[in-house]
Amino acid sequence: MRTDRPTDQVLALLVALVSCLLVQACVSQQDEPPSTTGAPKVVLIIGDGMDDQQITIARNYLVGSGGRLTLDELPFRGTVQVQTVDEDDPRQPVYVADSANTATTMATGEVTSTGRIATTVGTGEDVDTIMELARAAGFGTGIVTTSSLTDATPAAFVAHVDQRFCQGPADVAQGVERPARFIDCSSNSKASGGQGSIAEQIAESGIDILLGGGTQYFDQLVEGSTATAVADAARANGYDVIRERDALANHTNESPVLGLFSPNTMPVRMRGAGGAEARRVENVDGQVRLPEPFVCEPDPAFENTPTLAEMTRAALTHLNGTEGFMLMIESASIDKQSHVRRPCGHIGELGQLDETLAVALEYSEAHPETLVLVTADHSHAAQIVSETGEFIGLNFASPGYFARVRTPEGGVMGINYATNDSPIREHHTGSQVPVFGSGPGLGELPRFMRQAAVFSIMARH
Repeated sequence: MRTDRPTDQVLALLVALVSCLLVQACVSQQDEPPSTTGAPKVVLIIGDGMDDQQITIARNYLVGSGGRLTLDELPFRGTVQVQTVDEDDPRQPVYVADSANTATTMATGEVTSTGRIATTVGTGEDVDTIMELARAAGFGTGIVTTSSLTDATPAAFVAHVDQRFCQGPADVAQGVERPARFIDCSSNSKASGGQGSIAEQIAESGIDILLGGGTQYFDQLVEGSTATAVADAARANGYDVIRERDALANHTNESPVLGLFSPNTMPVRMRGAGGAEARRVENVDGQVRLPEPFVCEPDPAFENTPTLAEMTRAALTHLNGTEGFMLMIESASIDKQSHVRRPCGHIGELGQLDETLAVALEYSEAHPETLVLVTADHSHAAQIVSETGEFIGLNFASPGYFARVRTPEGGVMGINYATNDSPIREHHTGSQVPVFGSGPGLGELPRFMRQAAVFSIMARH
């Protein structure tokens, strides 16, 4: 652990702050939060890649341009400046982030470089996460995601590795081939003094409930074993490992839960009709040919998948008996479907986030000591553009990839993806992202904050 931020001092601060909240001794005279009787609880919902463009696209399709999402009803809204620094020169900001370093900033308060999971820029020292601090202080802990549990955002709350792609023991042993480079994960092996792969660290974490995808990583053999899979190691550590939607619905015991519902990222709720997605605009003999509009339809692969709302409800039920808790929920495929230019996929995923928020708010109504925060790690490639008009009439086509989505209210929404012209995937973008809130102490929150403040707000509560 880092010597400039000792764990015992941080825990003492957290305990003092919690005690202060419970006796209402830290109430601001200017904006007194509602009286609460229970131990403080935090629900952090992260929409991966969820910027204002994504929210507007989803609102237009799901409830109409004149409608309102649950997000729109929250009493607090502000903006967050995403923070990233250069690996070789931490004084130099990097203006486009990835999910690993931004999730690390929210989980630890430490601004780091792209790819890092709860480790410091340059030196690679482990940094305490809000989950680890909460668990050490006796709070309940939970992680829910529609990605693999070993993916960047959930991993940043529970594991420590130099590179986000070191997800399973095989990755640590063999390295990971990426399109532009090879990732050497060997420094994270236990034999080299590391803590092992992300999956192995999750199995040893003691987090009360973890729900998401990632069976392919938990079915790998733990480092140095010829017979024990990571999931077996989790069972040996007291976890009830479940893999079916029905098992989640029927789970009642108090053992720690590790729910694994897909090999990697979980299937999305919606897709373009017949698999339609954005494509390049054709220009044939000086005439622009726009893609045909399409509607969204249920994705058949999603049929037996637990919804994000169902997993959240299960997590809240499991954590309800604990003396306060920290729960992180990620709607992952807003990002992942934007990377591959599938508007219906990220619309449906943001719809899942909105339903999940409703579940969290329902819980907070019965438990007013609950702080609910909703934010994003970074912005993404999708933007709404005109799908008709004078420029198209002059045969100026949208660059990159373009989709025309026919909305239930009868309009056609033009969605453009143009961070590059590669057939492989889009990039993140560098905009600030929104933050929404509900619960005690909202009047103390600034309307504009740096990303590290998300950690501070949760720790203070």
